[in-house]
Amino acid sequence: QVQLVESGGGLVQAGGSLRLSCAASGRTFNTYAMGWFRQVPGKEREFVAAISRSGVNTYYADSVKGRFTISRDNAKNTVYLQMNSLKPEDTALYYCAADYSSSYSYISSNYDYWGQGTQVTVSS
Repeated sequence: QVQLVESGGGLVQAGGSLRLSCAASGRTFNTYAMGWFRQVPGKEREFVAAISRSGVNTYYADSVKGRFTISRDNAKNTVYLQMNSLKPEDTALYYCAADYSSSYSYISSNYDYWGQGTQVTVSS
């Protein structure tokens, strides 16, 4: 069992930056690939970024490539999402998730555990 708690969301102007954190507890953190997803009301959950167990491999949605950076600190049981050059279309509820089986994945159904989400709102 893994518990995930996101933090760092908030209101920011377009062009600004936010850093999301996801603290994990429970099973050994470095046995999970981690991902960030986002969702707006009325739409399906959307993949944002993923990172392998060691942190060596990362994968991004085209919509955030070059603006967002995923990283992890296995000593602190935490995964991060640095978001720069934010746009109003980045507004969403952001979730972190843990995947025990895959190296890293953009498929939400591959993930075993999810946090409750943190809201990011980007004003124009």
